Amino acid sequence: MASMRDIKRRKESIQSTEQITKAMKLVSTVKLQKARTRAEHSKPFFDMMYETVSNMLAKSGNINHHFLKAGDSPKKAVIVITANRGLAGGYNMNVAKLVTKGELKREDVVIYNIGRKGKEIFKRNGYEIAADYSDVIENPLYSDAMHIGEEVLKAFTNNEIGEIYLAYTGFKNTVVHVPTLIKLLPVEQNHTKQNEKESVDNVPMNYEPEEDEALDIIIPKYINSLIYGALVESVASENGARMQAMDNATSNADDMIADLSLKYNRARQGSITQELTEIIAGASAIS
Repeated sequence: MASMRDIKRRKESIQSTEQITKAMKLVSTVKLQKARTRAEHSKPFFDMMYETVSNMLAKSGNINHHFLKAGDSPKKAVIVITANRGLAGGYNMNVAKLVTKGELKREDVVIYNIGRKGKEIFKRNGYEIAADYSDVIENPLYSDAMHIGEEVLKAFTNNEIGEIYLAYTGFKNTVVHVPTLIKLLPVEQNHTKQNEKESVDNVPMNYEPEEDEALDIIIPKYINSLIYGALVESVASENGARMQAMDNATSNADDMIADLSLKYNRARQGSITQELTEIIAGASAIS
């Protein structure tokens, strides 16, 4: 059985850790409020952007455009969004598993990384990292998404990569965060049935100017919008995950402190009983 001194030292150490987890939970809660508001305000726009482009392509018929077919290169670019810091439960690893445990072969994958934790995971697993934009996740702006989109689209146009994917954590609410992998390019035409309200008439899509020129403008904006939407949702998900992790850590610390307090009291009671026994035994020996 551990001595009273060891138990007391262990209890003080856990109490110190508990103060840190409480502080981190408070910071994450404050950051989450701001990030959640931003994500909820921007989500309708990006959802509508995705739906609009999909519906537009579904009505466009067979268009021969380089953004609508895979490139010649077998390489697949994956834009992966993780965090710069840990202590967020399985947040970072769950996103990385979409790539490392998914159907994409490691030799064919090129990582466009956002977040230092993701970079560490992919380096450790031997993945090729084409670019690192870890600083972007601290305060993502639309201009950051545009820059990343331009770099990836340039590689796609130059046939350095044949497909583009996006891996991030979708924000549903404070406690539900969904790791998501979506295909950005080539854009897949959605031929599923429209809702009755959306398909009153199936008039083919007409472009002005020509379809190639129009898609050269629309699809990059579509890609940039999805990247920015993923960045905003990832920030909210990260803070939500960290708040949950710190709340669980604080609860565990409380349980451990209560258990150690009980052990300390038992050890103290045992020590007092032993001292009384020795005093009584000594008094009896003298008499």
